[in-house]
Amino acid sequence: MLGERLKELRLERKLTQEQLGKGINVTKVSISGYENGNRTPDTETLQKIADYFNVSTDYLLGRSDNRSRVNSDEEFKNIINDPELERWFKELPKSDEDDLRKLKKMWEIIKNEEN
Repeated sequence: MLGERLKELRLERKLTQEQLGKGINVTKVSISGYENGNRTPDTETLQKIADYFNVSTDYLLGRSDNRSRVNSDEEFKNIINDPELERWFKELPKSDEDDLRKLKKMWEIIKNEEN
């Protein structure tokens, strides 16, 4: 997976293996080895590759299809810090049981439409 993704990223930027190697301070032979699966970068080099292409190491390793470097904890914090959602979360516990039942039903309808 790493090799495929590395090659894909390199070709998207129209870089040679040598150019990429110079960019992250490794040899062309190392880049070739990473791409064909004969070598595995150490942790520091993997991070350099991720930084170079502005992707996450999880993306490079195939643990995620999301190229974004934002992790789920940061995404969650961004969502929770939304003032509209904060107001909603504060009001939700004050709702009566009937309103909560209606809200749950509406949520189920929304989720079913997505599928």
